[in-house]
Amino acid sequence: MVMGKAIAFYYLLLLELSALRGLAFSVAGQVSTCDANGSVYYVGEWYFLDSDPCTQCECTAEGAACGKTECTALPAACIHVSHYPKDCCPRCEKIGCEHRGEVYELGQQFQPSECEQCTCNSDGIARCLVADCAPPPCVNPVYEKGKCCPECKEGPNCYADSSQTQVIPGGEPTWIDSCTKCQCHDGQDVGYWEGNRVAKCVKMPNCEPEDVHSLP
Repeated sequence: MVMGKAIAFYYLLLLELSALRGLAFSVAGQVSTCDANGSVYYVGEWYFLDSDPCTQCECTAEGAACGKTECTALPAACIHVSHYPKDCCPRCEKIGCEHRGEVYELGQQFQPSECEQCTCNSDGIARCLVADCAPPPCVNPVYEKGKCCPECKEGPNCYADSSQTQVIPGGEPTWIDSCTKCQCHDGQDVGYWEGNRVAKCVKMPNCEPEDVHSLP
């Protein structure tokens, strides 16, 4: 009985000495240290692998338990990314503005379309002004690259009638046949051009149209 107590005391003493001296100790197939990176880690310690900074491990009684670190997505408007050798994930060092898939620097002015003028503000948000074009005073406006609003290259005009087959110039009245005189609106009233692009015509009573080319 005395011998058994002595053996148990000796066993506990070995455990205490092992813990004090940092020595590895194994019981029933369990480990108390893990070897990695040329160093010794004790149960409960965490460490990253030198060979792969994205792999983090914990030393457990069953051995090293490792897993990959998930990197968070960088901001869409990140315009400067840095990769440091000992870092697993890249770092966003500079943020700009993201607008329709394009990235712009803070303070930068840009024109994503002919009708928009935008600025990348310091808060990382692009703010845009959109031009409001008045209806053109013609039925055949021309859109040119780099310009927002259409232009009437041939000057103001309108359709002679609702068939929209004949275009007459604005300004002075125009005889479209020997009996009918039409005049386009002067184009000053924007509301007119929004829904009505047909001339105002007056037909002479009891008149039979002749060939317009025979008129003096």
